[in-house]
Amino acid sequence: MRVTEALRVRGVVLPEREHRDLYLVDGRITYEPTAGATDIGAGWIVPGLVDAHCHVGLDASGAVDEATQEVQAMADRDVGALLLRDCGSAADTRWIDGRSDLPQIVRAGRHIARTRRYIRNYAHEIEPAELSAYVSQEAGRGDGWVKLVGDWIDRDVGDLAPCWPHEALDEAIATAHRHGARVTAHVFGGAALPDLIGAGIDCIEHGTGLSSDLIDVMAAQRIALVPTAKQLANFPAYADAGEARFPRYAAHMRALYERRRETIGAAHEAGVAIYAGTDAGGVLPHGLIAAEVQELATYGLSAERALGAASWDAREWLGHTAALDENAEASFVVYEADPLADLAVLSAPLRIVLRGRVVG
Repeated sequence: MRVTEALRVRGVVLPEREHRDLYLVDGRITYEPTAGATDIGAGWIVPGLVDAHCHVGLDASGAVDEATQEVQAMADRDVGALLLRDCGSAADTRWIDGRSDLPQIVRAGRHIARTRRYIRNYAHEIEPAELSAYVSQEAGRGDGWVKLVGDWIDRDVGDLAPCWPHEALDEAIATAHRHGARVTAHVFGGAALPDLIGAGIDCIEHGTGLSSDLIDVMAAQRIALVPTAKQLANFPAYADAGEARFPRYAAHMRALYERRRETIGAAHEAGVAIYAGTDAGGVLPHGLIAAEVQELATYGLSAERALGAASWDAREWLGHTAALDENAEASFVVYEADPLADLAVLSAPLRIVLRGRVVG
């Protein structure tokens, strides 16, 4: 269907819960009736979903080719994830920006990790003296974000340990902010969090090691959290894989897993802004955002808050249109039933519209 053809969708617009007729003209929304518009469906209408932590261009071994990138992006699109925050990728995915039928991507450049302290072939592996320079480089490559690996297993310690001294983090995060970029970090454990939060980081990924005092600081400083609930479910498997060589690490990962709902739920209760991200593109497949939202709801978030974390709230956080207002870009998902009454509805979109084009 041509993007220039006038279209109409009827239904309940979320989160306002207003019954409206949306008309799509030249890729934009209007509420002015348009003669000759083609009806494309009716139901509950949700601003395009967001996967706020995924990795288009990666698989378990590193960068993948463009054909695989396309498959990954389409898997996300086909479940209604129309805006992706690519939270670190070794591949160049800029060609996707030229495809109006694929999701929009907000990139964080390539992961920045300590030497031999992360997944092979994923990151720039550097030492602390180089951190600020690499942050400056990746701020230029990204779309307003930089991704650090804050902790990983230290073979000498036999457990998760911080990757960076606080002096390096202070300088690096200040450098990113001077470039107009926000900084986020992978952190499973707790030891790396005080220095990252103290340095003024903007977001924490995973966050299973958070303590109540750090949660309060995050809330006060408006530091966001993307728990990646589907990824947290893998912690027991990671513990089993490391048991023989690193029993301390294995025990630590199991403990983080056991209290994950309590930890993330406490952050939510304290007012920390939480967004939905699947961590797809490494060990997890793309297209999991519906399952991620349903899992988040088991962490104490209401259905409206969990869906907002993957739609209107997340879009606003990333600087994109959050509401389906007059003249807004027409990117939304239509469902046959009310997803706020049953989040399982998110697994079966009735219609997907991306930039005014029906793509599903």
